[in-house]
Amino acid sequence: VQLQASGGGLVQTGGSLRLSCAASGRTFSMGWFRQAPGKERDFVAAISRSGAMTPYADSVKGRFTISRDSAKNTVYLQMNSLKPEDAAVYYCAARHPNWLSATMNDNDYDYWGQGTQVTVSS
Repeated sequence: VQLQASGGGLVQTGGSLRLSCAASGRTFSMGWFRQAPGKERDFVAAISRSGAMTPYADSVKGRFTISRDSAKNTVYLQMNSLKPEDAAVYYCAARHPNWLSATMNDNDYDYWGQGTQVTVSS
């Protein structure tokens, strides 16, 4: 399983970015996590295989939206109203295909993509 994340960049406070994560092979429940320098990796959002479950971290609710295009095996993270505290390396991850649900625990994810850097200038 290969996950290819893209879409990071530099944006001003209040701006928007859309991250993409393309997965090879089958459809997975997938999640986005982020890690800022000197901090632990945190959950951001996830989406179940069907797309019916989309949990979010409290810090991003109302600003970020996760979605998927199953035909393209791609998951997106639309990030609006970005804040300096959103700056981090963002990682996409996928659960084993046997698992249908989306979870907030990074230990539940079996496959990880390379990170994409998001920088928010104040």
